[in-house]
Amino acid sequence: MKFTRINPMTGQVASEAEAMQSADMAAVARRAGAAFPAWSAQGPNARRAVLMKAAAALEARKDQFVEAMMGEIGATAGWAMFNLGLAAGMIREAAALTTQISGEVIPSDKPGTLAMALREPVGVILGIAPWNAPIILGVRAIAVPLACGNTVILKASENCPRTHSLIVEAFQEAGFPEGAVNIVTNAPENAAEVVGALIDAPDVRRINFTGSTHVGKIIAKRAAEHLKPVLLELGGKAPLIVLEDADLDEAVKAAAFGAFMNQGQICMSTERIIVVDAIADEFSARFKEKVGGMAVGDPREGTTPLGAVVDLRTVECVTSLVEDALAKGAHQLTGGATTQNVLMPAHVIDNVTPEMRLFREESFGPVVAIVRARDEEQAIELANDTEYGLSASVFTRDIAKGLKVARRIQSGICHVNGPTVHDEAQMPFGGMKASGYGRFGGKAGIEAFTELRWITVETEAGHFPI
Repeated sequence: MKFTRINPMTGQVASEAEAMQSADMAAVARRAGAAFPAWSAQGPNARRAVLMKAAAALEARKDQFVEAMMGEIGATAGWAMFNLGLAAGMIREAAALTTQISGEVIPSDKPGTLAMALREPVGVILGIAPWNAPIILGVRAIAVPLACGNTVILKASENCPRTHSLIVEAFQEAGFPEGAVNIVTNAPENAAEVVGALIDAPDVRRINFTGSTHVGKIIAKRAAEHLKPVLLELGGKAPLIVLEDADLDEAVKAAAFGAFMNQGQICMSTERIIVVDAIADEFSARFKEKVGGMAVGDPREGTTPLGAVVDLRTVECVTSLVEDALAKGAHQLTGGATTQNVLMPAHVIDNVTPEMRLFREESFGPVVAIVRARDEEQAIELANDTEYGLSASVFTRDIAKGLKVARRIQSGICHVNGPTVHDEAQMPFGGMKASGYGRFGGKAGIEAFTELRWITVETEAGHFPI
């Protein structure tokens, strides 16, 4: 049985994939479990070699990835190529980690005892990836787990099954043992049952999920029933603070990029620009000019900085948030009617206050709120006045002050004089509060996807009280 993904721009069929059922999941998990002994027994350089081949195989599918992303989610060719480049780098970074899965010798009070802390593979890791940055986040879900000696199941997004399938095809071509890298595709109406069955499968030992906070909570609760650890990277409402001494030209550039890259459909997207009153009018004028020149157009033509959003629900959500803000006293600086259904222009809404939905609810679309603060102290309070805590930014010419402010912002990631949208394979990526827990990336990823064990070797005769 198959299901289809429709191109949001054309209404034509973009891809077709197998509509797997919940009853199929136990067998998929068993297959991954059966492959675990052989793959986990491979030495670090053997695992590294296969991962390096996977990176090359991924890059070799460049044209297929571009076609798939443009068709399935309305992406621009540039966004697809950015995804491919960062994802290939993530695989190579994972390959480099294979010789960094280290332990330590811990001094023991027991004479003649060698006590060690060792990191070992877990087993089968379930990775659940979203559609918005599909190559990056699909690769992130499986690359470091494989580097650590685990086998994996990638649960593809219903919005981009072909894109995610291309990732697994590249990994399988690289030479992993049969069953080490698996994919699950399913029709949207079966998603909850399929994911639940995967979490319940005894062979699945850990789960990582990138997606909405609402779904993340459901996954965490289901996994908790089996005492299975979960790494969650969830929603965001990233603030970008602009202090009185900021370089406004740099702040405007970073805010426009952070708010509207990929039409604002990034977990790190700048959703609230918090500007101190002393420079708020000047910043708003410059930002309006910058964003007003950012045209929206057909992503297939590749002639405009902004393309299509993923579906009409995004248009409806953004429109609702904007209407609520305007009704409560905010002012619209840029924006307008959505054309061709999913071609939505960049919306900038000024004078947004905490009473408005746009201040609190994740929009995940082409809209950003400008919030005015009395001073630095209130700017920090406003930045932290959210359930989310993924990414943040602060602009100031005083680096010491910038670091001090960054330390006070409640987020897993904060950049001084940089955009909220920033990702590198070797960095500890993740959030706090409703943005989730656990970290992808670098050595933090090793901690997430290995078991820490205490093992001793005793070299002297034992003396016991009984």
